[in-house]
Amino acid sequence: MRNRSGIILIHDGKLALIERHRQGRHYFAFPGGGVDEGETDEQAAIREAEEELGIRVKIVQKAAEILRMGRRNQVYFLVDWVDGEFGTGTGEEYGEVDPNHGTYNPLWMPMEEVLEKNVVPRGLAELTIKSHKEGWQESAVIHEEYK
Repeated sequence: MRNRSGIILIHDGKLALIERHRQGRHYFAFPGGGVDEGETDEQAAIREAEEELGIRVKIVQKAAEILRMGRRNQVYFLVDWVDGEFGTGTGEEYGEVDPNHGTYNPLWMPMEEVLEKNVVPRGLAELTIKSHKEGWQESAVIHEEYK
């Protein structure tokens, strides 16, 4: 099972997320995906931002590493938007709708709504709000989920 690498992008008081409808669930996920063989976590995060959001980003810092028992690890990077048009992703997610994979809709969520909505992983949503208000730590925060 591949590790996952994702981004935390905050712009004009809003958080970039992917709205998902999948197998009867409705939730919002941080942009990101699997790390390909021979690719670093940073490279995967940058590639996934382009594929899923249609934008180029630059890494500011590693923000969080989520260790999940029995599931792939996840690494998230705080990023800055370099260029590109948000919402023009061309990744495989945007082809014909596959009921098994559901729908993908990139959107901006106001920061004050993040904890009111079903944003996953929840621990990362909480960390993002706290760090946005109080400042980001220099080293990655390790959050363990036992689900």
